[in-house]
This record gives sequence, C-alpha cells and structure tokens, in this order.
Amino acid sequence: MSENYDVIIIGAGPAGLTVALYTSRAGLNTLILEKEMFGGALMNRDLIDNYPGHSEILGPDLASQMLEQATSCGAEMEMGIVEQIIVEDDRKIVKTDQEEYMGNAIIIAGGTHAKQLGIPGEEEFAGKGVIHCATCDGPLYREQVVAVVGGSNDAIYEALSLAKYTSKVVVIHRGDKLRAEKVLCDRAHAQANIEFIWDTTVTEVLGESTVSGIQLNNVETGEASTLNVDGVCMAVGNKPNTDILAGIIKLGTGGAIPVNVSMETEIPGIFAAGNIREGSPMRVASAIGDGATAAMAAENYINARLG
Repeated sequence: MSENYDVIIIGAGPAGLTVALYTSRAGLNTLILEKEMFGGALMNRDLIDNYPGHSEILGPDLASQMLEQATSCGAEMEMGIVEQIIVEDDRKIVKTDQEEYMGNAIIIAGGTHAKQLGIPGEEEFAGKGVIHCATCDGPLYREQVVAVVGGSNDAIYEALSLAKYTSKVVVIHRGDKLRAEKVLCDRAHAQANIEFIWDTTVTEVLGESTVSGIQLNNVETGEASTLNVDGVCMAVGNKPNTDILAGIIKLGTGGAIPVNVSMETEIPGIFAAGNIREGSPMRVASAIGDGATAAMAAENYINARLG
C-alpha cells in the first residue's frame, strides 16, 4: 500500500533540501527521496566561497546544516532509486526500488551527473585513474600528476582541490581561455603547481592496468602529442538526471526540464528546481532560490485543490 504525502521531493541536494525546509514549515507532510547522498553535489565540494553569509564553508558542512534544518521542521528522508512516476489526474505516484509513495505535489530536484567525453579508454579506466570528483579521489594521487579536462567553474574547482595533494595539475582546455569566474581563474593561475594546455582536446586515455597518460590533439595545428599523467579528472559538463522522465514530461535542451517562473512543469502539481531545470545558472545559491520558489508554488497548488 502506498504511503501518502503532501509533497514528495526527488533529490536531496541544496534545491531539494530547501524545498523540504519550506514545505515542512508550512505544515505540509514532506518526504525527500535520495538515491546516493543526502546533500547531493555539496558532499563533493571542498570549499564554497560564493555562498552569501559565509566567506568560506565546506560543502559537506553546508549540506549538514541544511539537512538538520529540514528534518527539524518535520521532513522525512528515505533512500531509494526512483524508477517510475505515474500521474493519474491529481494523484501522483512515485515508485522506487524500495517502496511506493503517493503525493499531491512532486518536486524534481535530482541534479545532474558528469558527462563523458566518449573517447577510448574513458570507461575502461573509470576508477582506475579516470575520476570525476577531486574531493573524493584527490588524496589517492598525493605527489602524482593529474590532468583536469575542462575550463568551467567545476573544472577549476577540481583543479584547485587536486592541487592540495598532487605534485602537478595540468588543466587541458579546448579554448584559449577559461570559462570559469575571474576569481577562480586568478586563483588557479596563481597556484604554483597548476599548469595549462590551451586549444587542446583529449582523444584517448592510455594505460595498462591504470592510467599512464592521455593522447592530446591541438585543435589549431592538428598536432598530436602524449602527456604522461597518473590520473585524469573529467570536468566537461553535466547532464540532467531526467532519464526516467522520458515520455512523462517534455524535456528541453540537453535533457533539462522546462519550467516557468514558479518552477512549474507542463504537468500541474509537478515542479522542478535546481540544476535539473532548464536555464539553471548551476550555482548553489540559485538552486536554493529555485527550491524556495518551487516550495511556495507547491503549497499554493495544494491549497487551491484541497482547501
């Protein structure tokens, strides 16, 4: 038999936890479903220095504070992989690998996952030198050389985190300048053990049992070269976790969920917040804003139908 909730939140990152805080404070029976870690991507972020009110705070610490706030207001937390969402008029059923839940409103805040380059050796050496989380795996590469592929904020955060452990970090970017925020660029350029290779793509990951190098291609000259590294961190973008929504909600650019200014999807009673929604700035602060907006919109939706 399905358990009944006013609000079911899929994803316990900053957007989902903010929704839970607001809906619980509004007296709505709230459930958060999370498949991996409560706190989401915050758990893999070493230092956050652009969150208002904190000049510096560790990602896991911020996640812990947000989780404590939400649960202290009455939000319930459950682990589970969402396998299906069923919409029957005003009834919405969420099926996980563990249980089945029924809610009046659903907020999808499942975030994103790292994209792959799709090059030879990338899958073969996953966990054997190919990494996506410097905070998680950085200590394994003490005094070694690691490449970071990408030029975004995420790529430079990864490079700065790896620089604490490694002898050298080589940032490889297909352009001639970084796309990251200026403060991050300045910090990376000032770091003695971070180097840059411009106008270059990675075409293959090399090695035997573990990564030993990467094959490079200069996009300006076409020149191929090999760089010896002990690991390579792929930071080439993210893809929304929306595979289960195919056929339920019309997805937008890159698989993101289109929403209006109230975070409402095309289906009444289903909302999306955070990095998973179309047009997200992909920042913690914006995810929190999305969560608050979605929570209030969900409260209005429920009140209008149930009184």
